[in-house]
Amino acid sequence: MTDQSIRHQFSRLAFAVGLVGLLTQALPAGAADIPAKPEAGSFKLGIEPWLGYGQWHVAAAKDLFKKQNLEDVQIVNFTEDKDINAALASGQLDAANIATHTAMAMVAAGLPVKIVSLLDFSLSADAILAGGDIKSVEDLKGKNIAFEEGTTSDILLNYALASHGLTIDDITRVPMPAADAGSALIAGRVPVAVTYEPYISAARAQDKNIKMLFEAGKDPGLVSDVFVVREEVLKSKPGQVLAMLKAWDAALADYKANTAEDRTIIAKAVGASPEDLATAFDGVQYYSTAEAAKAFAGDFTSRTFGDVLKAAKQAGILTDDVSAEKIIDPSFVDAANK
Repeated sequence: MTDQSIRHQFSRLAFAVGLVGLLTQALPAGAADIPAKPEAGSFKLGIEPWLGYGQWHVAAAKDLFKKQNLEDVQIVNFTEDKDINAALASGQLDAANIATHTAMAMVAAGLPVKIVSLLDFSLSADAILAGGDIKSVEDLKGKNIAFEEGTTSDILLNYALASHGLTIDDITRVPMPAADAGSALIAGRVPVAVTYEPYISAARAQDKNIKMLFEAGKDPGLVSDVFVVREEVLKSKPGQVLAMLKAWDAALADYKANTAEDRTIIAKAVGASPEDLATAFDGVQYYSTAEAAKAFAGDFTSRTFGDVLKAAKQAGILTDDVSAEKIIDPSFVDAANK
C-alpha cells in the first residue's frame, strides 16, 4: 500500500501568497447568485491518495462530471502536503482536498481560499493505540508516545490529553511517521502510538493486547477533510464549483448503491486493495452537501471548528486564530440543495 501518511503530513506552509491574484468582482453573495450552468473550460482538482477523497475517483470513473456538464475535470495527484499547498497558492489548481487544520493554516498564512464543503470525518480510522497495561488517557502521563508531529495524529493526541487534564508536556514525544508508529508499538519500542487505518488494524491483528484507547470519533470532525477553493475561482467559475459538488453528491449516491464496486475503484486509486482498506472504509463517514450544509449551520461551526483550532494551536501547527466565518463559505452547499 502507498504511504497513507500523505493525508496527515503537514509541512509548515512555505508558499508565496502574492502569486495568487484576486479578481476585482465580488464573491457570489449567496446561493441564489450561483449559476446553475457551469462555465466553460477546465477545472483542476488537487488530490492525495486518501480514501476520504474517494468519491472524486468514483465520479471520474463513472462519467459523473460530464453528467453535470463539466467539460474537463483534471484530477491532479500529489504525494506531499507541501506540494499541493504550493500548487494551490500559485494558481496551478482551482481547488484541493485537505485536512481541516491544513485549511486553517492556509488562511492564517494569508492564502485566499474558502472551505466550501465537508468531505469526510474520521471516526475510528484515527486512534491512540496502547498496550494492555494502559487503561485510560490519564495513564499516558510520563509515557513515550510515537506519533507524527504536525499532523492530525498530533491534533488527536493533543485533544485527548487536554480533555483529560493533561498537556503534551506530560508525555515524552517519540516523533516518527504514522506508518511506523504502529510497528514501534508492536515491537515494544513504545507503549503507545497514534496512527490510523490501515495501520490500526495491522497492529491489532499482530498483537491482540493492543487496544484503541481514544478514537477521533470522540469528537466527530476533529479529524476531517474539506474541499477548499481559491477565492479567485469562486468569483470566476462559481457554476463549475457548484457542478463539482453535485458530482460529489452523485458519486456518493452511487457509492451507497454500489458500495463494493465503488470501494474497488477508490482502493485502486489510492494504491491498495479493497480488503486492505475494509476497516478503514468502515471508520470514515462521507458527507453529502446536504449533510455539510447542516454541519456548517450547526455543530461543525459552533463547536468542532473551535476544537480543531485549539488542538492545532496546542500542537504548534497554528499560532494565530482564524474564524469559521472567515474560512467557511456555505453558499455552495446551500445552492446544491435548493
